[in-house]
Amino acid sequence: MSTDHARFNMIEQQIRPWNVLDPEILELLSVVRREDFVPLAHKALAFTDMELPLQGSSEEAQGKGEVMLAPRVEARMLHDLKVQKHEKVLEIGAGSGYMAALLAHRAQRVISLEIDAGLVAMARGNLQKAGILNVEVRQADGSKDVAVDGPYDVIVLSGSVAEVPQSLLAQLKVGGRLAAIVGEEPMMRAHFITRTGEASHQTVQPWDTVAPRLQHFPEPSRFSF
Repeated sequence: MSTDHARFNMIEQQIRPWNVLDPEILELLSVVRREDFVPLAHKALAFTDMELPLQGSSEEAQGKGEVMLAPRVEARMLHDLKVQKHEKVLEIGAGSGYMAALLAHRAQRVISLEIDAGLVAMARGNLQKAGILNVEVRQADGSKDVAVDGPYDVIVLSGSVAEVPQSLLAQLKVGGRLAAIVGEEPMMRAHFITRTGEASHQTVQPWDTVAPRLQHFPEPSRFSF
């Protein structure tokens, strides 16, 4: 099967059935070459409906959250956020740079934080090769190092958290949106939170999925007796 055919199948069989129907988003998924952001060892799996490890073994990558999310999850998050050309976006968890590349085509500027130095280098290299100039990848801990260039129009967490910290919500502009996958296995839900006022937010949870944890975000206390 050719690469173009595999990409077409990904869009038509995985992404469109997940209610990603915006023609501009579907066209973007054809333009941004996902296979160029996949590690060489996994290029044959670039268009499959699965998470792909970015460093080390699959088990190590899952444990550290160092994966590319499944194509349908990334596409649905992008679709539901409705990013606009004038907006400034913060992504937490750059990974290979693929989600940042998609966001860059929709936004004015993207700042993508990545805690792992190897992935910082990977994302920067992939974005440079793709000719994407409005993304800045920084090595930083997204659980705490988010206020430097805030507030933001859009915040995207490319991984799951137990709950969304108030410190992140405080970095949204009024009218800004945050997307995160929240909860614990085996059931997590996508949360889209809009800041409606200085101290008010509105949340919708339109779909279920599961994703590896982002590092260093707080977990709920567990008591044993």
